[in-house]
Amino acid sequence: MVTNDTAPAPRLRRSAVSELPLYRLHILRFGYAFMAVGLIIVKWPLFFDHIENMPLFEGVVACILTAMSLLALLGLRYPIRMLPLLLLEVLWKVIWLSAVALPTALADDMDGAMEAMVFSCALVVVVAAVMPWDHVWRQYVTAKGDRWR
Repeated sequence: MVTNDTAPAPRLRRSAVSELPLYRLHILRFGYAFMAVGLIIVKWPLFFDHIENMPLFEGVVACILTAMSLLALLGLRYPIRMLPLLLLEVLWKVIWLSAVALPTALADDMDGAMEAMVFSCALVVVVAAVMPWDHVWRQYVTAKGDRWR
């Protein structure tokens, strides 16, 4: 009995990079740069000057956001591969704005610190505006998932 070990190779999907035109990749890069520069300006000085004196959770947040800024810089080189980072940025801010800030504002209970945080989180509109939402939908919602076994 003769077997055919040369079965046709499976068709490869177009790469994610080829699905987006170059101008959209550059727009994404702007989003990564916006995020990285903002975090570098605001969080890196805290990290390098006062990290050991910060309360526990403020130190944790400073470290996480410093790591996010480094990953955002990596997004300049790999804008499609690093899309989950931008998704995280958009999602946590939208969740915080709707679950924490909005009820506080409706209760007319905002203080200066909360107002500053709302302003900071509201800047996420820039990142949300550069997201290729059609690509995100195709790749993360409607695409077939990776196998489990």
